[in-house]
Amino acid sequence: MTAVPQILLNNGRSIPQFGFGVFQIPPNETVEAVTTALEAGYRHIDTAEMYGNEREVGEAVRKSGIDRSDVFVTSKLNNAFHLPDDARQAFDRTLDELGFDYVDLFLIHWPLPTRYGGDFVSTWATLEEFYRDGRARSIGVSNFQPNHLHRLKNECTVVPAVDQVEVHPYLTQDDLRRACADMQIAVEAWSPIAQGKVLQDPTIVEIADRVGKTPAQVVLRWHIERGDIVFPKSVTPERIRENIDIFDFELSGTDVEAISALNRNERTGPDPDTFDLIPS
Repeated sequence: MTAVPQILLNNGRSIPQFGFGVFQIPPNETVEAVTTALEAGYRHIDTAEMYGNEREVGEAVRKSGIDRSDVFVTSKLNNAFHLPDDARQAFDRTLDELGFDYVDLFLIHWPLPTRYGGDFVSTWATLEEFYRDGRARSIGVSNFQPNHLHRLKNECTVVPAVDQVEVHPYLTQDDLRRACADMQIAVEAWSPIAQGKVLQDPTIVEIADRVGKTPAQVVLRWHIERGDIVFPKSVTPERIRENIDIFDFELSGTDVEAISALNRNERTGPDPDTFDLIPS
């Protein structure tokens, strides 16, 4: 099985640096996709309440025959449930849907600074409850900007273990990554290949041709070299297996720098400072 590096979190727990994301995978395809990923060696599955496929993730993990303690599972709080009592009920539903008595990591999905009076601090304090009672082994955030992170550090007890944000060669997030490093917060990268937009970039194609890997594999390896925690998504078995086949080569420092230099500060997803969607 592929040996995936582990990242040590600021609470002393470890997280596999490479995992499998299930964003936009329909529930009726999730069990098969996660099963394929687990068979290929993935041991980190990233889901969310808003994805609508937590139940299927749990089913796939149980059917795999792999011990629950050997699979790192993340879920995230739905934007509609930031009020403390709502968050408590939502977290209970997540555990029920997954069929687990704990999650390895639970995140606030979006900061929603224009909603709830900008009070993501009380939401975070509620996640601290789940952390203290052991039902969330680690807690973190997603799409939080440096100013959001500093508020949590200054006003709360527990520093987030991770910040899951959009990161790819066209959005390297250097300032945010530095802020996270200062607070010992691990960075997780969503949209790691910019929804495929970076795969035709001449710099990446040249490196891929030279090292004998696909452009996607080169970009995923770039994330690993930088220290990002990354979890690409696919429902195609061949692509699922291809994505994890990145631990038999390394990029040179020059190649890492060349890919990082492609930064355009270009998002494929929403701006966390203005995104305020509440799912119906």
